[in-house]
Amino acid sequence: MGTMLKTIKHYDYEPVYFLTYIQNVCYSEILVNDIPMHNNFTELGDGETMEINNYIFKSGLQKVTFRLYPATKGKDFDHHTLTRQTDMKIEISESDNKKRDQPGKKIANYITQTVVNINAYEEKEFIATGKNYYEASFTFEAKVPYEFTSLDKGQDLRKWNQEKLEQKVVDFYKNQWRLINDKEIEEYFSFLELKEKETCQSVFNSRKELEENLSAYLEPFINSTFKLEPLENYQLKFYGDGKIVCLELTSTEAKMRGKSALWENIRKTAH
Repeated sequence: MGTMLKTIKHYDYEPVYFLTYIQNVCYSEILVNDIPMHNNFTELGDGETMEINNYIFKSGLQKVTFRLYPATKGKDFDHHTLTRQTDMKIEISESDNKKRDQPGKKIANYITQTVVNINAYEEKEFIATGKNYYEASFTFEAKVPYEFTSLDKGQDLRKWNQEKLEQKVVDFYKNQWRLINDKEIEEYFSFLELKEKETCQSVFNSRKELEENLSAYLEPFINSTFKLEPLENYQLKFYGDGKIVCLELTSTEAKMRGKSALWENIRKTAH
């Protein structure tokens, strides 16, 4: 951790970007620069503000994409298509890392399109009413004091032989599963070095924040109730314009949908 702390550069002004969303009558996925940032497959209405610096790799145009799905099989709702009331609002704001208690400045905002339904007293309704999928994107300008090029150097893995690619990815996941299951902490951490170096710099981590990150990564190795589930029922998924590949569960169950094939079950004991 000490080494990581020394590599993090600090600046007089440290821009931190936030995405705030509010959605109604739908489920959703939100991606920043084609990397999944958040999904909601359980709530009919939802909203949150989240830091997105670790999805911003350099200054310039950043792309936000969202995908909307019908809100099905809920506790007291079950919509099989997107409705007239479906909408998504997204706002991007920028703050100074050292002055997070002060309001940030708005950078961009987006709201889903509506059309006038002349058969319903000219009321406005969601443009994709009656459909089972909707996707839209918008861009915003970000200026950050760092630049990461590791993704730029990647290949478009969608062009590879998919059977051979899947075998390589599955082998990698099996190895990660083994390292965690066998508590091979040093070898497992070696795979995290580049990712953590970039992530910690992008959010200008303090010592306290680094300690919290380390504690989270140590959880599988020190928690006796931690248990990885079998590596099964997965599918190949591409992100980052084809330069990132991963295995996701094929389950359509709300709590499991879009989850990594490498997932855990922490058994809580009664007190």
